Amino acid sequence: MRIDIVTIFPEIFKSVFEFGIIRRAREASLLSIGVHDLRDYCQDRHRSTDDAPYGGGPGMVMKVEPLVTAVEALSSSVDIESEKRRLLLLSARGKPLEQHHVREYSRAEQVILVAGRYEGVDERFVEATKAEEVSIGDYVLSGGEIPVMVIVDAIIRLLPGALSDSDSAEQDSFSRGILDYPHYTRPAKYRGLEVPDVLLSGNHNAVQEWREKRALNDTKVRRPELLGVK
Repeated sequence: MRIDIVTIFPEIFKSVFEFGIIRRAREASLLSIGVHDLRDYCQDRHRSTDDAPYGGGPGMVMKVEPLVTAVEALSSSVDIESEKRRLLLLSARGKPLEQHHVREYSRAEQVILVAGRYEGVDERFVEATKAEEVSIGDYVLSGGEIPVMVIVDAIIRLLPGALSDSDSAEQDSFSRGILDYPHYTRPAKYRGLEVPDVLLSGNHNAVQEWREKRALNDTKVRRPELLGVK
């Protein structure tokens, strides 16, 4: 897989992909990550990436020309069929990111992530490129760089060979539509708090049954909407 990131702050990404699962996946050649400065795709001598909004109002808007130029250049730089490419614009106006979306992205051969900034992106960028607008939550950040990092991390966890235990991603919260069950490790007792006896029993069937029940119960209590409960 190839991941390309378009941003006006490429320096933010210098070290974030050098740790943990992402670093190991890159070293194993499971994917390549390219970070691209949007200013390199500007046509004017000032390398302007934003301008005042038509109609007035506060803030600035990211210009359409450099964004389209960047996406077209990155798309044509590799021999990948369009249906195997995903173009994502990180935006507070986008659809909420869910695990099934991440799974779809992980099947692509190229994912281009555009980090929005300022008051937003010229709407014609979305119209011209058919970019998918994605949000990581109902709150506003200074820009799309941190959401880009979130999506990259989520995608890489689903790449075959990225995790040392292939079952780990399948047991994560949301992978099965419900939350994960609670986890415990040594010591068995801590400040009067004890590990449930069933987890110490050695009875694998009983352990699995307990985990299933706890996962379902915790989902009902914490995230009932996942079960269709209002």
